[in-house]
Amino acid sequence: MPNGLQGDSPPHFAAAAFDVVALAASAGGLTALSTLLACLPAGFPAAVVLVQHLDPRHRSLMAEILTRRTSLPVKQAEEGDRLRPAMVFVAPPNRHLLVNPDGTLSLSQSELVHFVRPSADLLFESVAASYKGRAIAVVLTGSGSDGAMGVRAIKKMGGTVIVQDEKTAEFFGMPGAAIQTGHADFILPLNEIGSALVTLVMKMESE
Repeated sequence: MPNGLQGDSPPHFAAAAFDVVALAASAGGLTALSTLLACLPAGFPAAVVLVQHLDPRHRSLMAEILTRRTSLPVKQAEEGDRLRPAMVFVAPPNRHLLVNPDGTLSLSQSELVHFVRPSADLLFESVAASYKGRAIAVVLTGSGSDGAMGVRAIKKMGGTVIVQDEKTAEFFGMPGAAIQTGHADFILPLNEIGSALVTLVMKMESE
């Protein structure tokens, strides 16, 4: 198996300046995710992957709820799923969601990271390693600091970071920790994040 350095990059999506958008939220996240995803058009040319901290003891209705709020198809991620444009993949409860260099998804029940599983840090780090400068990480409302380490990884590999601002975040722990890294490219109110993603992702590359 190639090691991920030469010629082992995932396929790029036509008409997308970025191939994957990784979203992370915790407390207050369902409302924030619903608001953001409602702004994305049916033809959004990037794949969307998201982590929302959930009670691991219950089956998640996240995909079903978000399906009603967005024109994009939403599914709970399964092992081996392949990223597709205009599709939202939701991490299942109690599983880390990872994006592989070939554009497929893996689920892991490895140890908790900062007391949580799924972990935004692990998702962001895997997206950074696989998609490098063609990745966007978005940190939304939530308590704790999950996502901050992953934001550093995204920036180190040339990706872009968007963070929800304090005024519109129901819980500012996660956004605040992401901002404190100094790696946030955009700090935006919730109602502007969706349109920013459309502008970034649907902007054709100049070359």
